[in-house]
Amino acid sequence: MSYIFLDESGDLGFDPEKNNSKFFIVTFIFMENKKPIEKVVKKVHAGLRKKEIRLSGGVLHCYKEKPATRIKLLKLLGEKEYNIMVIYLNKDKVYSKLREEKHILYNYVVNILLDRIMTKKFVDKNKKIFLVASKRETNKFLNDNFRSYLQK
Repeated sequence: MSYIFLDESGDLGFDPEKNNSKFFIVTFIFMENKKPIEKVVKKVHAGLRKKEIRLSGGVLHCYKEKPATRIKLLKLLGEKEYNIMVIYLNKDKVYSKLREEKHILYNYVVNILLDRIMTKKFVDKNKKIFLVASKRETNKFLNDNFRSYLQK
């Protein structure tokens, strides 16, 4: 069994007046055994005060965490076995048609990463693969579309 954890940073907004990010980054961490990564997250959560956990909704979000929390998490992750693949998208170079279809752009970028992982054989495609992604959209149709797009 293989596990792929997906996370993104930045936004897919293209309006310069709305202070959108210049880049959009999608990161995959992938491994055969998810338990070491889960233990790291659990250990970092255990070191947080209850108020910090309550305010964050129980989710670690690097941008909002204190530097000490980030350093602890990265140090513990550095001791584990896993692989990372990242796409760093300069939004200035995105075709104007895709700027209007943000969900299609997102699906396309994630698909590129998955394709690279499979073609470079970082994950055994004969084993079951679990993709763990945060629920990005509140729109059920877009979430279902994302799921079916990646499965195809």
